[in-house]
Amino acid sequence: MKTPALVIMAAGMGSRYGGLKQMDPIDELGNSILHYSVYDAVKAGFRDIVFVIRKEHEEDFRRLVTDRLEGKCNCLFAFQDILDCPEPFRIPEGRVKPWGTGHAVRACRKVCEDRPFVVINADDYYGSTPFREMFNYLSEAENGHYAMAGYLLRNTTTKNGHVARGVCETDPSGFLQKITERTMIEERESGIAFSEDGGSTWSPLDENTPVSMNFWGFTPDFMTEADLRFNDFLSGLKEEEKLKKEYFLPGIVEQLLQEGKCDVRVIPTREKWYGVTYKEDKESVVEALKNKRDKGEYEGI
Repeated sequence: MKTPALVIMAAGMGSRYGGLKQMDPIDELGNSILHYSVYDAVKAGFRDIVFVIRKEHEEDFRRLVTDRLEGKCNCLFAFQDILDCPEPFRIPEGRVKPWGTGHAVRACRKVCEDRPFVVINADDYYGSTPFREMFNYLSEAENGHYAMAGYLLRNTTTKNGHVARGVCETDPSGFLQKITERTMIEERESGIAFSEDGGSTWSPLDENTPVSMNFWGFTPDFMTEADLRFNDFLSGLKEEEKLKKEYFLPGIVEQLLQEGKCDVRVIPTREKWYGVTYKEDKESVVEALKNKRDKGEYEGI
C-alpha cells in the first residue's frame, strides 16, 4: 500500500470569522494554522499534502501558503467546485456554496483513489500526537478499517461563542458506534451544554465526552464509497433542500457503520484544539503557538 497522504480542506470562507481565515497569519513569521499542521504531518512521515481549495483562490493560496512549503513536502491541489456533480444532475438556480465536507473529499478522488489518506480542516490546530498515531495506523490498515482522532470535549470549546462538534459514542474496545452532530455547543456557567433550538433550551454534555474535530483516517475504499454515495445524496434531495443541504463527511461514515461496511478506531488524544472560529479566538491561538515555539516544538517552521 502507498504511503498515506494528508488532505487539508481549505475551500471554506469562514463566515463567522470573516474572510479566508485559512490564509490568515497566526505568528510574526507569517505562518497560518495550517503551516503548523503541515509541520506536524511531515514530522510524522507524511510527504504528499493535498489542499482542497476553490480554483479562484489558487493564486493567493500558492503565494501565502504553499510557496512557504517548497522543499518541505509535495504540495498537490484538488479544486472543490459546485459544478462537480455527476450527470444528469443540474445545479439548482440560486445554489451558491459547494456541497460540504464529503464533496470536498470527493474532489480528491483522482489523487487519493489508490492510497490511504488523512483528512483535516485547514483552520484547526490539532497538536502533533494525532498525526504520528494516524500515520502509523494507516500505514498498516486494510480496507474498511478507518480511524478518527477523538478529542476530549473540554479541549475543543471556545469562550467566544458556540461550536459544532461530532459527539461520539464508542464501544469498550474503543471503536466508534455512533456520531451525532451537535451544531451549537457552548461553555456555560453550569458547564458545557448543547442546544437544538437555537439557544432557548440547553442540555448538559460531559466535558470528557470524545468528539470529532474532522481528523479522519481512511483506506482507499472510502473514496469509492464517497463518490457513489454522492449520487444517492443528490437524487434524494427534496426541493426545499437543494439550495443549502450539504453532503457531510461524518454522515458517510455513519452510513457505512450502519451497513457494517467499516469499523472506525477512535484514537484518543489529550491534545488541546486551537482554532479561529471567531475573530476573538485569534489572540489565544497566537499566544499558545508562541509558547510552543518558545519550548522548541516548532524549530525551523
